[in-house]
Amino acid sequence: MNTLQQFKTFTSNLSQSDLMPVLFMGHGSPMNGIEVNEFSNGWATMAKSIPQPAAVLVVSAHWFTLGTKITAMDFPPTIHDFGGFPQALFDVQYPAPGNPELAKETAGLIASTSVALDHDWGLDHGAWTVIRHMYPNADIPVLQLSIDFSKGAQYHYDLAKELSALRGKGVLILGSGNMVHNLRMLSWEMMNGGGYDWALEASEKFKSAILNHDHQALIKFEQMGSDVRLAVPTPEHYLPLMYTLGLQQPGEQAFLFNDKAVGGSLTMTSVKVA
Repeated sequence: MNTLQQFKTFTSNLSQSDLMPVLFMGHGSPMNGIEVNEFSNGWATMAKSIPQPAAVLVVSAHWFTLGTKITAMDFPPTIHDFGGFPQALFDVQYPAPGNPELAKETAGLIASTSVALDHDWGLDHGAWTVIRHMYPNADIPVLQLSIDFSKGAQYHYDLAKELSALRGKGVLILGSGNMVHNLRMLSWEMMNGGGYDWALEASEKFKSAILNHDHQALIKFEQMGSDVRLAVPTPEHYLPLMYTLGLQQPGEQAFLFNDKAVGGSLTMTSVKVA
């Protein structure tokens, strides 16, 4: 059975009330893609605790484009978009299929902007380093949706809502970034755990707002104080969170996992909405 037939067979058996959860993953170092550690174990455990998806749609911090694009090839390549790491990391291939028909359907759901069907990108490390631990057999279609760098948090939060129908069709929507992400202030002494005071304070603000469903505070994160401005010096790793929150339905709760600061200026905190 081909990928499209599998997708149609799966979705035909679902009612619209069977919503897939939504995830935000703190992905951290690319080395998490090949290491078995507390974070990769957390991703694997999460995958086992939720229904197996028909497909995964990733919004990664590492595909920052002008306009919005979605991967639409049959077999997205594994992108090694980093440098200075061991050869073993560059040798990794994650040969999950794509799903061009799902890409077209997803693009059609988005009315607020035109979505380009992309055949040049693939799966960057914001996607494959996480998903290879979740679905190691690489037998579930994976697509990526880019982040329009010309737009702010409110725009991305609103765009996410247009994707809500996918949750009723067995699609796992996953934002991949880091809430606190300031690599210029990284501390090698704290690589195994620990955060600067400002990073921990920003993290507590983010987590409190998430758990209390205070999405407006998170959308207007620039107004949350100097600690948050240090935590989010550039928006690309923060904006995937907007997609997870934008898809939260009334009555759904947020749950935290992998909640740890590393390197002084990075948090691995991840979120499940269900």
